Amino acid sequence: MARILLIHGAYQGGWIWTRVAARLRAGGHEVLAPSLDGCGERAHAIRPGITTESQAAELAALLFAEDWREVVAVGTSTGGMVLCRLAELAADRLGRLVFADALALRDGEALPDIVSRPTAVNTDLTSGPSRADAEGRLFAELDPATRAWTLERITQHPIAPMVAPVVLPRFWGMRVPTSVIWCRRSQNPPVAHQRRLAEAMGAAWHELDTGHYPMLSEPEALARLIVAG
Repeated sequence: MARILLIHGAYQGGWIWTRVAARLRAGGHEVLAPSLDGCGERAHAIRPGITTESQAAELAALLFAEDWREVVAVGTSTGGMVLCRLAELAADRLGRLVFADALALRDGEALPDIVSRPTAVNTDLTSGPSRADAEGRLFAELDPATRAWTLERITQHPIAPMVAPVVLPRFWGMRVPTSVIWCRRSQNPPVAHQRRLAEAMGAAWHELDTGHYPMLSEPEALARLIVAG
């Protein structure tokens, strides 16, 4: 059985993995689905200094504390950025990487280089969608009950990961078993961006016929792909 770390994306917390985590645990796997610093139920602790790199460092410390090795680490959306940095920091504890419709930036690239967010609402510390944009665009594809459940839980994201260049001096030269899962109905991150990662890493390529939140719309299929690699 596998040990699986699930890394959420922007405006989310560990809660977004609830359906996938339940299926993985039912299959006998051990699962961690923490909320990143400043996110989810930890959004009240927002402060300056939370970055992609600091979030990854916290996850590396978590894997050390749990003494987990050969971990299947899964990142979705901006969680892919955290996953890339985690791969540099905890290479000895990771067995496989899974990018589920996820971003994977090169050293010095920033999110706006890849994804346009014309309706973002920014403060000094946070960034995120308006309630109307979240309901009418980001989560529009979800069934009404799931959409309502999700809208009750989303939070603004720490701003630095949304605007600052990433620091990744080693990731793109690493050779770690990797899978890329592209969601066909998702506009961002673009398929060309995900193909770039797959080609560079020699990754297995999978596709799901759903939008950007497969952990909500296709949890069974996503869980199977995480385990199968």
